[in-house]
Amino acid sequence: MSSRGLQRHAPGPHLKDARVTPDLILPHDGVLPVFSARPVWCGTGSTVIGTAAIGAQSWLGDDSVIRADGQTVTIGDRFWLGTRSTVHIATDTLATVVGDRVTVGRNAVVHACTVGSDVVIEDDAIVLDGSVVGDGVLIEAGATVFPRSKLEAGHVYAGSPAKRQRPITQEELAERAERLREAAATTPAPMEGDAPETDETVFVARTARLSGRIMLGAGSSVLFSCALEAAVGPIVVGADTNIQDNTVIRTRGEGVVLGRDTTIAHNVRMADCRIGARSLIGIGCVIAPGTVVADDVLLAGGATTDPGQLLDSGHLWGGRPARILAPLDTAKRAMMAQIVEGYCAHGRAYRQLQAVEAV
Repeated sequence: MSSRGLQRHAPGPHLKDARVTPDLILPHDGVLPVFSARPVWCGTGSTVIGTAAIGAQSWLGDDSVIRADGQTVTIGDRFWLGTRSTVHIATDTLATVVGDRVTVGRNAVVHACTVGSDVVIEDDAIVLDGSVVGDGVLIEAGATVFPRSKLEAGHVYAGSPAKRQRPITQEELAERAERLREAAATTPAPMEGDAPETDETVFVARTARLSGRIMLGAGSSVLFSCALEAAVGPIVVGADTNIQDNTVIRTRGEGVVLGRDTTIAHNVRMADCRIGARSLIGIGCVIAPGTVVADDVLLAGGATTDPGQLLDSGHLWGGRPARILAPLDTAKRAMMAQIVEGYCAHGRAYRQLQAVEAV
């Protein structure tokens, strides 16, 4: 893959019918993403950050995010990333590597892992840290690939945790990939948001969309392509709390309250709930209306809650629906605090970079 930087340009006549640069490109530690060729398409709100190297004929859907801020992201040719999907790394520990001809559906997460070539990752699927996905694998919609899993080449995986189901042919893989791409044509365009008044220590990504009564505490951050829609009740975010890429928070009743020093990870969905202080809601979780998460709770990636469920303090919860898995030990508490500290630093850095980019 050749190394050629892709810079932002004002749209000219030759770009009227195609978007060939991401909506937002930012460096990390002074390093910009590298594209081997201009993407075929970059949707509204698409974001690429840091030490990412992306092959030829890539397609980045609306609100898609590729973020390499602490480790590298390396992606092969003919990569398709669906609407509201996220590719990220584990800061300072694990890179992400994706092979050629990989198709990722909508609201999926590829996180700090290795994905082979000719892989299809369907809508709402999650691939977690340290996993290795072989060539020619289909990960079915809604599956969660648990950390450090190894998925054998040429098979279908489904469920949470994802388990091997059956062999799959290249013909079926190609058909499933084509279905995901066809679905992109029916996805509604993102809505415009408001520009809330915020403290000068708050970071709100330019590609995030916020609407309604939203209160953001000092030092909090709303990352790239998030959607916060306070249609009825308010959304209240505590100090130093981070809401990561492509999370969607909607209120249809009493509202959402997030305590201070809390992490809401990538691609979380929540509505009308309460999340306590010093908690972590893992990647791809779905929080049902009426849920109450106490202080000092870790909810594992891919978990869901039932309406009105109470998650007691001091535990690791996981599953669908969530249940207690273990006490929240000192190591996990330290990891959660470290993530909050790291995202406060990210927020400060991105606020400065975004201000420069806007000039």
